[in-house]
Amino acid sequence: MTTHLMTLLTTYSPIQTLQKSIALGITGLMALTLITASSFATAENAVAAKAKKPNQLRMKNAKAVNVARTPSVADFTKDGNPNLLSHAVMVFDQNTGKPLFTKNADTAVPIASITKLMTSIVVLDAKQDLDEPVVISEADIDVVKNSRSRLPVGTTFRREDLMRLALMASDNRAASALGRSYPGGIAAFVAAMNAKAQQIGLTNTRFADSTGLSPSNVASPQDLALMVAEASKHKLIREFSTAPELYVTLPISGKQIGFNNTNALVKSGNWNIGLSKTGFINEAGKCLVMQAIIGNNPVIIVLMDSLGKLTRVGDANRIKKWIESGKVAILPAKLPAKSA
Repeated sequence: MTTHLMTLLTTYSPIQTLQKSIALGITGLMALTLITASSFATAENAVAAKAKKPNQLRMKNAKAVNVARTPSVADFTKDGNPNLLSHAVMVFDQNTGKPLFTKNADTAVPIASITKLMTSIVVLDAKQDLDEPVVISEADIDVVKNSRSRLPVGTTFRREDLMRLALMASDNRAASALGRSYPGGIAAFVAAMNAKAQQIGLTNTRFADSTGLSPSNVASPQDLALMVAEASKHKLIREFSTAPELYVTLPISGKQIGFNNTNALVKSGNWNIGLSKTGFINEAGKCLVMQAIIGNNPVIIVLMDSLGKLTRVGDANRIKKWIESGKVAILPAKLPAKSA
């Protein structure tokens, strides 16, 4: 691991308490109301939605748990390493920059919506006005993969709200609007993404759009670990990417829409996740990157091209169990001074 990589991985204070509350106001017809998990549970239509088919919901949740913990996949290999099914993997001790586990880590692969981390970094680095209203336009409709979005064309949101939806719910129209509303448009935004990649030493990374819908957005797992470390420096990215759920109240219609985090692990009481982002297109497979505290130590996990719907969750749990079991040497965390 290069000195450059170790420096970047150790610049963020990982033990910092993450702010989980979300408070946003409505500004005329150009605002977004977000209700956090605590108020989410008390909303009448949320309760009604959950009560529609309780048996089916319970069966679905039970199936997810069973698959993620299926005994047919051993937790460890004969050598004591985590038995991971993802095609490409990188696991780092963020304190030291030491790689704990690698698998095809130097190979550039499509990264799908993991792209949205860099999208958010560029917006924040440019110090764009997060309160500025941005209109969802027809240019934001996905014509590459024909993915759906519940953000209607013509609706106006604050830039901050679009970033929140892009990171937590992986909404493609939100990410497209962020790139399109950058000074100089999407071409200038993509250029800024690639420039930032070079600046932080991502040697096997290339961006073609702000959403990740293009399979031309590629990076190696090692590069993605660097990108996660860079993204971790931003409080808003940490906060937005780990929010479990939220409500959006659409302007004009007043319709409320519920969104869930695309990474189910952020709701797990067994995980302490500081940053999270999922991704999927056919060319990339299921992907997951996280920064988490495991065994009182900050760890960056990169899982690319996971086979099956729940493999990335199973792999993440196996990595956690591997580290907690003491099968890998990891230095005790040195608690940094808390920042203001």
